[in-house]
Amino acid sequence: MKNLAFLAILAVLATACAGRGGWGVPSLTPGTPEATVRAALGTPTATYRDGVDTLLEYAYGPAGQTTWMARLDPQGRLVSYQQVLTSANFATVRIGKDDRDAILHRFGRPAEVRRFAYSPSDVWMYRYKEQDVWDSVMYVEFAANGTVGRMVNGPDPEREERRRH
Repeated sequence: MKNLAFLAILAVLATACAGRGGWGVPSLTPGTPEATVRAALGTPTATYRDGVDTLLEYAYGPAGQTTWMARLDPQGRLVSYQQVLTSANFATVRIGKDDRDAILHRFGRPAEVRRFAYSPSDVWMYRYKEQDVWDSVMYVEFAANGTVGRMVNGPDPEREERRRH
């Protein structure tokens, strides 16, 4: 009887967490019409034009670690739907070539925009799960010409365990 109660509790928790940022992710397949995508996902946090495609951003922040991006073709059909704040995706950034628009279209809005004394331009901060394990932050620093100058990652200071000595 205890096992059945435990399974019922798990089912309720899974249902409550199903959705954006929870355990469950709506199943969307390429070719799904935009109206169906929006009905399943709700109102996007931002919409971008990327060439002829439209990007629907679903960011779970600023403290969240996930941003889902739905790419729609010119006919309004889903091309892809993926969580974009990943180590693998950050590894595709081209230092000296990608600009603010490229970063915005790849990762969505940053959790924060900062200006450091040593930097001639903005630094965009993205919270994410590095290798799907560690609470991390990726800092994307832009050079004076507007391209990515460098990227630095480290532990998320808001989620890092504080040790007292």
